[in-house]
Amino acid sequence: MRYALIGCGRIATNHMKAAVNNQLEISAVCDVVPEHMEVLLAKHELQNDMSILRYTDYKSMIQEVKPDLVSIATESGIHAEIALFCIDHGVHVIIEKPMAMSISDANEIIRCSEEKHVKVSACHQNRFNIAVQEMRHALEAGRFGRLSHGSIHVRWNRNQGYYDQAPWRGTWAQDGGALMNQCIHGIDLLRWTFGGEIEEVYGQTRQQFHDYLEAEDVGMAVVKFKNGAIATIEGTTNVYPKNLEETLYIFGEKGTVKIGGTSTNNIDVWDFSDESEADIKNKGLQEETSNVYGNGHTSLFADMIDAIQNDRKPYVDAYAGRDALELVLAIYKSQKEGCAVSLPLDEFGSIDMRGTF
Repeated sequence: MRYALIGCGRIATNHMKAAVNNQLEISAVCDVVPEHMEVLLAKHELQNDMSILRYTDYKSMIQEVKPDLVSIATESGIHAEIALFCIDHGVHVIIEKPMAMSISDANEIIRCSEEKHVKVSACHQNRFNIAVQEMRHALEAGRFGRLSHGSIHVRWNRNQGYYDQAPWRGTWAQDGGALMNQCIHGIDLLRWTFGGEIEEVYGQTRQQFHDYLEAEDVGMAVVKFKNGAIATIEGTTNVYPKNLEETLYIFGEKGTVKIGGTSTNNIDVWDFSDESEADIKNKGLQEETSNVYGNGHTSLFADMIDAIQNDRKPYVDAYAGRDALELVLAIYKSQKEGCAVSLPLDEFGSIDMRGTF
């Protein structure tokens, strides 16, 4: 399967590693800064492989290379534009989070991909974490009973050096803030875990310590799900002096689980009323990771390849990407309007929150 990567920045190394691990035919890479391509390829000892074509224009690359699968790892503000071009040319797409920056763009990606029979996977790779998968199996087996409440805490650190690496970071047009960039993986897990259907969201955001950015560095919300469960969201880049945790709590009438670590990669609590010997292995489970992005990209790529080959939906499809985006946008809308927001959101995009905090 011929693969190409668009965008060779910070997260791109996880995409390249996943492509190598899945033995994809790496046909081309693309970035508007040629040096970024060479640095990325060198990280994977591919800098001397001249069969990997280099492009600074993704449209030329798609038209000339004609890859089967592309992953998009550019700044968030152009994810939708690139994805729609790839879909229009019949190319299957993995899109880094967020899938788009507006509901209308997310809906258009879904519409076009279904019309063209093209697979789209939103890159919420933490769904493939071992701890998360164990939780999901228990949830689908009904072991929690009726869900009561839960929460996601993304307590990370991003200093000025991080934002200086790319001028688009922290801007409303190309990125959004802590919720859209850093917390959206946890938000995806929370919504997915609690059934997806949301009745109402009330959120507050602030910019406390990063006054050189447009967007928020802390956001909190209360979410009311249609199944009666409630949950809270906390996402921030203000934790001193380094990343602390990404933690998901699930409380049910017959079970309690706390998934912790820096990227929901450990099981800190695993208690069920019907506990068996098989549960012992999950108590204290830890999945070693080299960074906060975890190990899930390789599994997400493997799933996407299988989805293409067997003509089925990807495990994390475009609807999942839209749902995570919608919840972030609902929090932003709540902050902007100063009241609770009902879902589904018909539209909230072209984000500009200036003057709201």
